[in-house]
Amino acid sequence: MHRGTKILAGIFAVSGAIHLAKPDAYEPIMPAWVPAHREVIVGSGIAEIALAAGLVAPATRRLAGWGSIALLLGVYPANVKMAQDALGGGNTALKAAAVGRLPLQWPMLKAAWRATR
Repeated sequence: MHRGTKILAGIFAVSGAIHLAKPDAYEPIMPAWVPAHREVIVGSGIAEIALAAGLVAPATRRLAGWGSIALLLGVYPANVKMAQDALGGGNTALKAAAVGRLPLQWPMLKAAWRATR
């Protein structure tokens, strides 16, 4: 398994667990046009954990790679909203973290793409 795939699986496992343990932490970054915020947050946490497991299993890695691409593209609007909200506030560290995380989606997408091969 490629190193990037291992890292992506780890990120998904941790993030998924946080989504399930503290879904209220994600509600402020949900775009208003997304319905059922809590359910979407919990669902994405479950999806992240399932994709993490799928990425580490050779038999499901390719399918999990495609699912990972879909998930990463699906949650990108929330990441953009978080960055926009942070830029409007006074917390410099939060601004840097929120904006800095946007380009990190590209290596994650690359790792997901590699997993489809």
